[in-house]
Amino acid sequence: MAMNNVRSLRIAMNSIESVRVIGTRTYAAGKAKKASKGGAAPDAPKVSSLSKEVKATTVVGANILKDGTDPKIRPDSEYPDWLWQLLDKRPALSELQRKEAEDLPFEDLKRYVKLDNRARIKENNSVRAKN
Repeated sequence: MAMNNVRSLRIAMNSIESVRVIGTRTYAAGKAKKASKGGAAPDAPKVSSLSKEVKATTVVGANILKDGTDPKIRPDSEYPDWLWQLLDKRPALSELQRKEAEDLPFEDLKRYVKLDNRARIKENNSVRAKN
């Protein structure tokens, strides 16, 4: 009885190992690029076939719809005012700490609280981190 159990166990183990070998994923090696004599590199950037007119009047590549077209560029007056302030430099935490809290505008005060909380969280995480 015990010998039958050992034989069935060996058969089961062999089948499990064969499944592991069969189920192993292998990756194919990438194709080696051949150097051409005097020709352009295979990864050379392609020259755009769009005219300068189209590039100047549309936002090329901004279309997210399958059947849609690229949106046209509008005059600056049709965009919201906040859009033009996105690239403005905002004060860093060190600059905000040097100023008095009562003198800060509301937007800078909100930014100070957010940056200060973020810095405290990072500091607490680094102290508690297991090395």
